[in-house]
Amino acid sequence: MPAQPDWRSLYPFESRFLPLDGLRYHYLDEGQGEPLLLVHGNPTWSFYWRELVKAFRGRRRVIVPDHMGCGLSDKPRRYDYHLARHVDNLRRLIERLDLRRITLLAHDWGGAIGLGAALAEPERFSRFVLFNTAAFRSRRMPWRIRVCRTPLAGKLAVQGLNAFARAALFMAVEHRKRMTPAVRAGLLAPYDGWAHRIATHRFVLDIPMRPGHPSYETLTAIEHGLATLRGRPVSLIWGMRDWCFTPWFLDRFLEFFPGAEVHRLDDAGHYVIEDAHERIVPLVETFLEAHPIH
Repeated sequence: MPAQPDWRSLYPFESRFLPLDGLRYHYLDEGQGEPLLLVHGNPTWSFYWRELVKAFRGRRRVIVPDHMGCGLSDKPRRYDYHLARHVDNLRRLIERLDLRRITLLAHDWGGAIGLGAALAEPERFSRFVLFNTAAFRSRRMPWRIRVCRTPLAGKLAVQGLNAFARAALFMAVEHRKRMTPAVRAGLLAPYDGWAHRIATHRFVLDIPMRPGHPSYETLTAIEHGLATLRGRPVSLIWGMRDWCFTPWFLDRFLEFFPGAEVHRLDDAGHYVIEDAHERIVPLVETFLEAHPIH
């Protein structure tokens, strides 16, 4: 049998776990200093942020959770995999670690989850860096996502065949040579069987497209609260070739944060960190230095 790609060498971090209601919530806590909170989306996990963790842990404290059901967190079969629960889990981690003066870096679902936590604990957050995400209602849904939401067939594809995570390995990046066997193995590692892919499928189902959806009111409340964060520094770093969180979502964020600085990466896709982390690190560092926390 051929050896498996050594993805763990790309992820040289100490795993930590927060007990939450009898379950284990995995997170990284690397370095010292002002905290950077990196929040992933679906179907990624803390591995997605590995290059930013390596870049910043020598001079700041970097905290990176895995949402319940994702990454190295527990993956319970019976669980409330809705937006409000993910927000509450993140809020509890923040409180347990007593994080203050937080800079949030968020991607994909991490935007709604991270900004939801910021609205719940606004005194703890100071700056925001958002990558290809949303935290407001939208009627836009790509057909590739819509297909994954179809009854039975969607569940079989996403949870049975891992089609959502596997397709993202080439559909979510523009520079495909970066997706080496080790990187691909790392992104897929936690999702190695039907029982371990439940959150991947439930995240897809949790996109609230209409009133009555279990997460519609939660997302609406987050959307309505965004303007209250307007006085804090915001940086929007966008992969402009993203077919999911298209430039329309960037423009929508600018309606909430008209003073945000914007960096449009014309050759990057949805997995913008994979496509452009060498450019992103100095952009984030410059942003942090330009807006010091007093």
